Amino acid sequence: MAKSKKKRKRRNAGPRGIVHIHATFNNTIITITDHQGNTVCWSSPGAVGLKGSRRSTSFAARLATEDAIKKAMGMGLREADAFINGPGPGREASLRAMESMGLKLNSITDVTAVPHNGCRPPKKRRV
Repeated sequence: MAKSKKKRKRRNAGPRGIVHIHATFNNTIITITDHQGNTVCWSSPGAVGLKGSRRSTSFAARLATEDAIKKAMGMGLREADAFINGPGPGREASLRAMESMGLKLNSITDVTAVPHNGCRPPKKRRV
């Protein structure tokens, strides 16, 4: 009984998509989805091969973005909307990387949550 190899299903992204950039102070995660919200591909500085404090740099964000865009363009992505979340150093670097890779950006939206009354302060200290 010879086992038949299962063929891996090749996913086609389509020409339009959404790029989600989650930029924290320690890492930057780039996720590319279609318009229904299904993940097409993703990348992060750790997936590119960087470790430790080097992941929190704008250079790391650029490498991760180029990796994700390369994968998505191989699946047919040509233009996208960008949603940026978080205060990290990888925000502008990843946008510049997308432009340099030849991806057409239709819109750039900042979806970072803004605290409207902040956290509850700690209790008063009793000595």
